[in-house]
Amino acid sequence: MNRPYTFINVAMTADGKIDTFERKGSAISSKRDKERVDKLRAAADGILVGGKTLLEEQPKLTVKSEALREERIQRGVSPNPVKVGVATVADISPDSDFIKVGPARVVIFTTSQTSIMKLKGLRALGVEVFVHESPRVDLNKMMVALKQIGVDHLMVEGGGTINFELMRLGLVDELMIFVAPMVFGGAHAPTLADGLGLSRDAAIGMKLIDVEKWEDGGVFLRYKFS
Repeated sequence: MNRPYTFINVAMTADGKIDTFERKGSAISSKRDKERVDKLRAAADGILVGGKTLLEEQPKLTVKSEALREERIQRGVSPNPVKVGVATVADISPDSDFIKVGPARVVIFTTSQTSIMKLKGLRALGVEVFVHESPRVDLNKMMVALKQIGVDHLMVEGGGTINFELMRLGLVDELMIFVAPMVFGGAHAPTLADGLGLSRDAAIGMKLIDVEKWEDGGVFLRYKFS
């Protein structure tokens, strides 16, 4: 396979929302789920987020547990996985936690719509920038590039638009979902998979391979793409 083994991990409410209508990165995961996610991060080679998440939430994408970071060091890899951002226009602040909080290798995929000055500024900060000469980042080419730089196991942490596009293009192997016992509502609140959507005939098929009912009231689901 000329791309990383890729899985999407998401925490969502019982009504399928991954944030409120305010889009401020509302907490959904329980304590147990946060621990599960930290282990997933520690086991991954890279963690990817899309433009809205990258620019509006400034995610750290680091391994929180000192013990898990130490385990990575013992395996001969960096304490944190490669951070991967995807944005049509990479108008990201130099002080963003995505860039500053580490240590970690930082990679951004963008397009020629990002200004030359911005690209120079990012590279001066040590960010590896891949520029695609297309209206949007070519996700197929991005996956090949990630494989080439050593990302064999890729974790995707959203948001809904990048999740949908990766699934639509057949670039995802697994989907892991923590369903929290709460409801956000909101017609414009983001969901696990947003974007343009598909007709029923074109729906993406999956196979349920695991389901767990947790004492915290949540449910964990794991799917493989067929």
